[in-house]
Amino acid sequence: MSQSETFRCVKCKQQVDTLSFGTTQRNHCPQCLWSRHVDNFPGDRKSACGGPMEPLAVFVAQGGEWMLIHRCKSCGLLHENRIAGDDNMMILMAIAARPLANPPVPMEYLS
Repeated sequence: MSQSETFRCVKCKQQVDTLSFGTTQRNHCPQCLWSRHVDNFPGDRKSACGGPMEPLAVFVAQGGEWMLIHRCKSCGLLHENRIAGDDNMMILMAIAARPLANPPVPMEYLS
């Protein structure tokens, strides 16, 4: 996948423009946030895997930028991606809230 083409989302099948406003090196769908394993290193588009990548979590990088963590469903690679200006904020917030809705230990142990 070159950086200047459109692609069809591996999950929701939406057509995605890689040159949308607020994006650089776009390789995830702005609607469902799924990706495809296309990079060995950010932007190189040299991975032979090509597996679907599920959005697992978000984190705030140094400088306050939000990042997505994806896991490849084919090879298991974990990869971080910048969010883009047109990403679905409701899905980003739902991903961010997952640990609160599904804590790793029973809530009664936290008191």
